[in-house]
Amino acid sequence: MAHKSDIEIARAAQKKPIQEIGDKLGIPGEHLLPYGHDKAKVNQDYINSVQSNPDGKLILVTAINPTPAGEGKTTTTVGLGDGLNHIGKKAMVCIREASLGPNFGMKGGAAGGGYAQVVPMEDMNLHFTGDFHAITSAHSLLSAMLDNHIYWGNEAGIDTRRVTWRRVVDMNDRSLRQITSSLGGVSNGFAREDGFDITVASEVMAILCLAKDLKDLEERLGAMIVAYRRDRSPVYCRDIKAEGAMTVLLKDAMQPNLVQTLENNPAFVHGGPFANIAHGCNSVIATTTALKIADYVVTEAGFGADLGAEKFMNIKCRKAGLAPSAVVLVATIRAMKMNGGVAKADLGPQNVEAVKAGCANLGRHIENLKSFGVPVVVAINHFVTDTDEEVDAVKAYVAEHGAEAVLSKHWEHGSAGSADLARKVVEVVDAGNANFGPLYPDEMSLWDKINTIAKRIYRADEVLADKKIRDQLKLWEEQGYGTLPICMAKTQYSFTTDPNLRGAPTGHSVPVREVRLSAGAGFVVVVCGEIMTMPGLPSKPAAESIRLNEAGQIEGLF
Repeated sequence: MAHKSDIEIARAAQKKPIQEIGDKLGIPGEHLLPYGHDKAKVNQDYINSVQSNPDGKLILVTAINPTPAGEGKTTTTVGLGDGLNHIGKKAMVCIREASLGPNFGMKGGAAGGGYAQVVPMEDMNLHFTGDFHAITSAHSLLSAMLDNHIYWGNEAGIDTRRVTWRRVVDMNDRSLRQITSSLGGVSNGFAREDGFDITVASEVMAILCLAKDLKDLEERLGAMIVAYRRDRSPVYCRDIKAEGAMTVLLKDAMQPNLVQTLENNPAFVHGGPFANIAHGCNSVIATTTALKIADYVVTEAGFGADLGAEKFMNIKCRKAGLAPSAVVLVATIRAMKMNGGVAKADLGPQNVEAVKAGCANLGRHIENLKSFGVPVVVAINHFVTDTDEEVDAVKAYVAEHGAEAVLSKHWEHGSAGSADLARKVVEVVDAGNANFGPLYPDEMSLWDKINTIAKRIYRADEVLADKKIRDQLKLWEEQGYGTLPICMAKTQYSFTTDPNLRGAPTGHSVPVREVRLSAGAGFVVVVCGEIMTMPGLPSKPAAESIRLNEAGQIEGLF
């Protein structure tokens, strides 16, 4: 039987009016701001009203290092949420919103897949409720006000060679990475080197996802560093007096978006920071609100556990006072084979030896996650080509590492296929063995924090950095930023900074190229290797095959 495409499955969904989904969570209709019939924002009054409720249990879904074979982290997050509801639990999922750029590039959307999806899939992968447009506009307002401030006399004494605030657009557009702005003479300002990042890489996005409320949002926006003076002292957004108007543009974007899964279970889809230059998690306000209105909340963090889960634990949980009760680590047999040295074209045939060889990557992630004091369940995201022998090999390996692996068939069968995984997760969560703690204390020096992550998570021997970088870290400590957590920006494909080193390498070093202070978001970004903050489109962009069909339906989104 030919499998339907994700968009065909999503289009056939029997969606319920969004008020009915709100009812499941006890959200009265007047507290929902509807965007059409199938999506709504939850207003701040309601969020304030549930703050005294007890917290539900938080479950993080993460994955091994991604391979071109695909792991299905969002699909598993959605499948587990449906599975928990299927076995009678009050559960909801919290995921990130999709960026327009990758939708038209090669990565596709971010709404799950198969029979484990969040709908409306087309809306979520396009303009949705306008949050990313609001973030783009707020960021652009600051860009405009900054150059305007310089134009009208530069009262703040900005050194135009040291403007750090770049521009953003929510599209993959490599030609904008490095540009010269303000050309064309006196009336257009002072020509300077400039550049664009993709919207999801904006510090405004990271702040929206970490802010507790609008007041916190405004303070954090004001604290962003936009430039430096000749004496190297920082110029803040609040010096340009832009934070008030930016907050006005973001007031609706701060409110979580409520949608539903294919099985009409509630989902918050809110925020979407880059997972290497930022912390790669959905918004704190969505997660904390979900915990007040559901008994089990399933959320995910971008890329593999060495990036996403580490940042979820060390940045998001630390900042928001969250403590996960369990971690679900997603792996696929196909990815195990790739880690075991099999080429993508040869992943079909059974190869138990390659599966065993590739398990080292999985084992390393299990050990790392356990070091945060949280129990781990491995979800084997089932592909139709997997054989029983291959699955058994992974189960045996995981058992040796003090965890349990469960085969989950949510992609093919929805909640009926993930019920086993849901039961195992509930068993682990309800056992109450989690004793969560971040990897390093706030008081540790920035350099030691970087070393701790590199040695304990990546298993590197050393961190390599110029004296200039170490001096910069020391200066930030003197300026009062020493207690901030670290946000490592490195390749997602390997524990190392070399994307081609699969498996569980040791004996490597982590070269630090530069460090950036995200003073508003509240972390120090440590850039290792080549990291793109503005992706390009591939030679055949997905956009070439996205169109409206005769019936006016969208084709080609995935």
